[in-house]
Amino acid sequence: MTEKLDIAVIVPCFNEEAAIGRVIDGFKATREDISVYVYDNASTDKTVEVAEEHGAIVRNEPSRGKGNVVRRMFADIDADIFVMVDGDDTYDPDDLNPMIDLLLEERCDLITGKRIEQHEDAYRFGHRFGNRLLTLITTVLFGKRSVDLLSGYRVMSRRFVKSFPAISSGFEIETELTIHALSLNLPMQEVPTAYRERPAMSESKLNTYRDGVRILSTILLFTKEERPFLFFSCLATFLAFVSMVLGIPVTLEFFETGLVARFPTAILSASIMLLAFLSLTTGMVLDSVARGRRESKRLAYLGLPWLKG
Repeated sequence: MTEKLDIAVIVPCFNEEAAIGRVIDGFKATREDISVYVYDNASTDKTVEVAEEHGAIVRNEPSRGKGNVVRRMFADIDADIFVMVDGDDTYDPDDLNPMIDLLLEERCDLITGKRIEQHEDAYRFGHRFGNRLLTLITTVLFGKRSVDLLSGYRVMSRRFVKSFPAISSGFEIETELTIHALSLNLPMQEVPTAYRERPAMSESKLNTYRDGVRILSTILLFTKEERPFLFFSCLATFLAFVSMVLGIPVTLEFFETGLVARFPTAILSASIMLLAFLSLTTGMVLDSVARGRRESKRLAYLGLPWLKG
């Protein structure tokens, strides 16, 4: 058991009447210094009533979307340590203390619960494949420091939470949390945690294809924002390749005949190559801007105490 701290367990939920009571009871039983906050996201069942009966602090966020709920939570609540967990009773509260212990021992800012499946139906194939693909993309772009990109079980320091911009509105919020930590090179770790099957009356709110596209879009957006030279140099390479595919036959024909028979193709090829150079120049300029933004975010992060006390 770790030292007594002000720990806020924040639970964003929508229509989790069947599971929310067990989630609250499970986390309240792990430590005495825990306060459980349930933010209801316009539920149409008895989620709020059940949460209040089990002793949670219940608040409401009418704007639909997990990202909107998390942004409101991070702004409203003040604590030493923040624990974010889904309200569907798929994560094991018994894994919380090892996660908190690691955060305190290593002075980390983000501890992610790496999901270990306890049942074959706990983690659908589409979600598993999508998570691995998106994690691979993030690893290539930002470095290999994350294994479970989309885990909803996170333990975070106050300094991390209060300096986190939180611009996502939906399930891509987990991706934003990870990329923010990676881009600033913050201390982060992962702890294996049991991942259980959802209760029978609880349905997943995650749509494999729709939310997968949104998460991929988020990764691309943050690549453009955090690593613009990489983003625009890749675009420039693609444009240069297209330009050469169009332009080489025209150039060879010119050397053979001394004529440019396909003027529109020549103009198109030259224009695309010009766009390639403009893209490369844009990436170089924005890379300096991104560096300044990272420095500002780093200073804002360092300006806050690691723990409230």
